[in-house]
Amino acid sequence: MEMSTLETKMEAFRRLLKIMDELREKCPWDRKQTMESLRHLTIEETYELADAILEKNTDEIKKELGDLLLHIVFYAKIGSETRAFDIADVMHAICDKLVHRHPHIYGDVDVQDEEEVKANWEKIKLEEGKGNRSVLDGVPAGLPSLVKAIRIQDKAKGVGFDWEKPEQVWDKVQEELNELREEIAKNSDKMEEEFGDVLFSLINYSRFIGVNPEDALEKTNKKFIRRFQYIETETKKAGKKWSDITLSEMDAYWNKAKLL
Repeated sequence: MEMSTLETKMEAFRRLLKIMDELREKCPWDRKQTMESLRHLTIEETYELADAILEKNTDEIKKELGDLLLHIVFYAKIGSETRAFDIADVMHAICDKLVHRHPHIYGDVDVQDEEEVKANWEKIKLEEGKGNRSVLDGVPAGLPSLVKAIRIQDKAKGVGFDWEKPEQVWDKVQEELNELREEIAKNSDKMEEEFGDVLFSLINYSRFIGVNPEDALEKTNKKFIRRFQYIETETKKAGKKWSDITLSEMDAYWNKAKLL
């Protein structure tokens, strides 16, 4: 595929803005929408993009990126109607932020690697939000818990609060597992807390071995679905129902699915 020139890219963006103006004026559904009504749809589109990325489906990634871009333009259009902001304000704001947070590109700061870039980013972000009460205030409360744990740990690392070696983190994982076992043995009301500590420490360890825990878990989810659906398919082929199949038969199908 031949890449577009800057002018053709700008022309495509102008076309989208024009269509958005027309839809907002003429379409009953588009005219009715508010930022609040679009919010849950935007979240859904974000997850659909995430799925397409994990599937490495470039056609779907392109489509889902278009859907998200539409939402950005839609929010900006609504903002312009109350003179709060428009799409130019949105783009200038992100451009200003990128320039400010990349002093190694647009200033005289020297960095050695991507870790220093990330550390500088967090320090600059903290300076920008001097009114914030905590380094962790920038972590959205509504994030899914797994993603939130990743962001919390990244924020802490950005100000130097981190383990030095992966072996230390793995020892912490083992320590938390032992504590969980102790609470389970006692049937304690602290089991949930200790289980959370195990998950948090595993997420922490994932950073040190270069694994994204959200991606890893989603890939395992998809793997389980694929293998479980194989059991369903084979059960139907045998003319049986779930009530007719034994656990050992399920295990046999599962093991076959692992070979596919």
